[in-house]
Amino acid sequence: MDSILCKTNPISPSLPPRLLCCTSNSHTSSFTLKTPSLKSSLHSEFHGFSVSLEHPDRITPRKPTSGTFSAQMTLCIGKALKWWEKGVQPNMREITSAQDLVDSLLNSGDKLVVVDFFSPGCGGCRALHPKICQIAEMNPDVQFLQVNHEQHKSMCYSLNVHVLPFFRFYRGAHGRLCGFSCTNATIKKFKDALAKHSTERSSLGPPKGLEESELIALAANKDLSFKYTPKSVEPVPSPTPPSPPSLPSTPIKEPIKSSDHNCTLLSHVGR
Repeated sequence: MDSILCKTNPISPSLPPRLLCCTSNSHTSSFTLKTPSLKSSLHSEFHGFSVSLEHPDRITPRKPTSGTFSAQMTLCIGKALKWWEKGVQPNMREITSAQDLVDSLLNSGDKLVVVDFFSPGCGGCRALHPKICQIAEMNPDVQFLQVNHEQHKSMCYSLNVHVLPFFRFYRGAHGRLCGFSCTNATIKKFKDALAKHSTERSSLGPPKGLEESELIALAANKDLSFKYTPKSVEPVPSPTPPSPPSLPSTPIKEPIKSSDHNCTLLSHVGR
């Protein structure tokens, strides 16, 4: 044990000197404050306090005595879920970028995809969220994509989404099936659209995803890191008018030319 003795002037001559002992190891630290008996003389030459330090490597564990106070405090901080993260089902996923939205629609196959546009500060979105989670749980074959309007304002503007909560339904080669806004009071509109478009059907061709005009608008948005090359449209040849039917060729007879001399002769002979 290393011991350090410090002498200082007391705050008041009437206060007795104090002894502070500090012991520590790799796990705990204990402090013991000892006050000498009041019998000590006020005229003593020692008017300070003694500090005893023990090196962590030299200390041996000991049981707390009656004069030692031991306490432990554990602070656990957990990440609180946001309201749009509560009750999320396996078939629900939040979109992270414009490219993520485009790829998710193109890779959905013939599965019905519902895109849910919401905002954390939208009271109607928050009230409707538990019901959307229940509907997603009852329809595991439907993919729900959540778009946070607060984080993707520029993308929503390019997609012409200006009211919340807002939903769009997509499926396979058919592309966008419908789009509408609804609240808790008009949830029947959502259920009717889901019942209409959730029937199994096979679409011819690859999934269409977003409209061509929407893809061009996303690519033109400078706030988004999205690139898209418009499809080249081949010019349609104009139909040539039909040629008129050809008439049958007939030989043309040349008229016999009569000379003035002959006509004169014939008129003379007749007389």
